[in-house]
Amino acid sequence: MTVSIPELPLLTLSDDELALIQVLRQDLLSDRWRLQLLDAYFGGEQLIRDLGISIPPQLRGLHTVIGWPRIGVESLEERLDLEAFRWADGSDASELSEIAAANDLFDESSLAHLDALTYGRGYLAVGSGDGDDAPPLITVESPLDMTLLWDARLRMGTAALRECQLDWLDSSINDRMVVLYLPDQTVYALPNEQGTGFDVVDRDIHDLGVVPVVRMANRQRTADRVGRSEITPEVMSITDAACRRLIGMEVAAEFFGAPQRYILGASESAFQDAEGNAKSAWETYIGRVLALERDEDGQVPAVGEFAAHDPTGMTKIIDLYARIMASQLSVAPHVLGYSSDNPASADAIRYADNRQVKKAERRIRRFGAAWQQTMRLALWVRHGEAPDKTKRIETVWRNPATPTLAAQVDAVTKLVTTGILPADSDVALEMAGLTEEQRQRVAADRRRSAGRAAGGSLMDRLAAINPQDPQAGSEPSEADLGVDGLG
Repeated sequence: MTVSIPELPLLTLSDDELALIQVLRQDLLSDRWRLQLLDAYFGGEQLIRDLGISIPPQLRGLHTVIGWPRIGVESLEERLDLEAFRWADGSDASELSEIAAANDLFDESSLAHLDALTYGRGYLAVGSGDGDDAPPLITVESPLDMTLLWDARLRMGTAALRECQLDWLDSSINDRMVVLYLPDQTVYALPNEQGTGFDVVDRDIHDLGVVPVVRMANRQRTADRVGRSEITPEVMSITDAACRRLIGMEVAAEFFGAPQRYILGASESAFQDAEGNAKSAWETYIGRVLALERDEDGQVPAVGEFAAHDPTGMTKIIDLYARIMASQLSVAPHVLGYSSDNPASADAIRYADNRQVKKAERRIRRFGAAWQQTMRLALWVRHGEAPDKTKRIETVWRNPATPTLAAQVDAVTKLVTTGILPADSDVALEMAGLTEEQRQRVAADRRRSAGRAAGGSLMDRLAAINPQDPQAGSEPSEADLGVDGLG
């Protein structure tokens, strides 16, 4: 009689979990090549396709880099500065600040924004802390290592997978840990020794009812909720064309850097040394070619020079590519190195930045929603219950535009003097350009000033009650203070 021993569900993966891992891994691997191509253009490591016409075989290995894709992405990301989280109703947000500070979110947020702009999407994962009192763990994950199944109708994820390398723990280990995010739990697993499945390392049973992973998507469309990169096919094409022009300039510098000369009517001795040996081409070029003897008829050999190569034509083409690229990346042409004889005025530069400022404002709205959802998940993990839906979390961002400080303060002053904003409003300080830390310090200074004013008013009242010289040391009587005696 054979006795079947049931497998423990906490130590092994179920059939549904195995099938889900296979589907998610296939989706992750199918998109990795395109993401790595975008990363290559961002890092200037893309391979330029040689047309096989103007570049000789000896110089085909020359790698020329032009960093326009990186400049365009970083110039937009530099306008996305997350500063604080707060409740929309103005209630105490110390818990939100604690979670953000524990996870270093204000520095890590730039990584999430950069991934979303480069790859088209980034991921934010939420998990339990290391201890009972530890704040929830929020990590920024790369789309190279994570993917998400998305329900378009509910606008939420149904499952997520992260696959990470473990060689940072031990150089002898080359396995990849698989982390499966489900609505009720997060499963950590390693490939087994037989290579036929996975061994579960840990299960974080959170029972949230939702997948604790948020996708931060860029340039979404109704038929494409995954997101698109700022490095578009147009940007890649113009980058390749500009790199080929730079390679052409390098080839021209090799072949035509020194002007070519010609000699007519020279004798053979002009190309020989004192022993009668033929001189090299370079020795002939820099040596006796400048001092030739007359022939037997007394004629001096004719020496001329071909026109040197002029790179102006290629530089004009690169300037044209820079202007086209500026329109694609929504940046001012001078940001990409294009220069003209008439420099742009300050107003023209601000006008050129208007479109990028508008793009940054749209990204703030989209990315802000992802950060708000992430913080709600963190509170859910911490307290074990969903936060109150009537309380909305707000994200505080620095102004993506570049107005002058004088212009900001002038606008706030007009709002205060007309009575639209009270003088002690935190909104007025925010509009004036003060950061969250600076506004907190201003609030503390106002409280101290109010305390000193209240203390000074009390001393004035005491002095009015007791008109005697304060140096006499007399104290006011009970009748002066309005206190009845005991009898």
